[in-house]
Amino acid sequence: MEIVALVLVSAFLHALWNALLRVEPDKDRALVGAIAVAASFATLVAAIRWGLGATPFATAGALGYTVLAGVFEAVYFATLARALEIGRLGPVYTISRGGAVLVVWPMSIALFGELVTTASAAGSAVVLFGLVLAGLARGGGSERDARAGNLWAAACAASIAGYHLSYKAALLDGGASSATFAVSLALSGAINVVRLGSAGRAELAALARLRAVRIVVMGIVCSGSFLILMEALALGGSGYVLTLRNTSVLFAAALAWTIGERPAPIELCGASLVAAGAVLMAW
Repeated sequence: MEIVALVLVSAFLHALWNALLRVEPDKDRALVGAIAVAASFATLVAAIRWGLGATPFATAGALGYTVLAGVFEAVYFATLARALEIGRLGPVYTISRGGAVLVVWPMSIALFGELVTTASAAGSAVVLFGLVLAGLARGGGSERDARAGNLWAAACAASIAGYHLSYKAALLDGGASSATFAVSLALSGAINVVRLGSAGRAELAALARLRAVRIVVMGIVCSGSFLILMEALALGGSGYVLTLRNTSVLFAAALAWTIGERPAPIELCGASLVAAGAVLMAW
């Protein structure tokens, strides 16, 4: 029950910061600013734990996997901002989260020896069907925008799977949860700051002054979501944790209403199936 509680809280916070990002006018630079805040908060937590006696990285392998996670995180943040720039919250969130499940489960079985069951196989089929329905949802935008948003969401799903598996490998190799997340997030933030270029960094500084409170809130919510996820990953299997966390698609569907989006029935069905399949896979 402890893992379930941690994952559900993390799921809600994750959907919340994605909803906050969706309403930002400049999503790319706002997200980079939020990453900086989240990395600072995570570093503070890691430093406190280090001071209390926790070893940040017991092996070089743990640090190596953490760096790999940071690279995947950088790709994740960039593709997420692009997907939400074009597409709507519901379909983008459902495809990115649900798609990651379909990658992580077989990889977790192959790499970490997690078990495959009849329920997990059936759940995979339900998740896949839910993703198909979510991909058909166009909402109020054009078909071209919907297709482009879905493609960016699919790229986002691949990067989510990459950092999730890397995090689990780092934890198994002796990385502390808070230190692993802090280093990974700081690296991903640095990569994205460099990616913006000098003009983009100047725009980021101006945006930070204009929307400081919103960016700080988004960063803290983002950091809280991932820190709780890391604790859950340290306690449970990577496939189980990521799959159960994807009940967040229901939170995202509900939050879409609060920011003015009106999910189509097919979109809600898709999100519900992804969540139901996730629960079935994690049973």
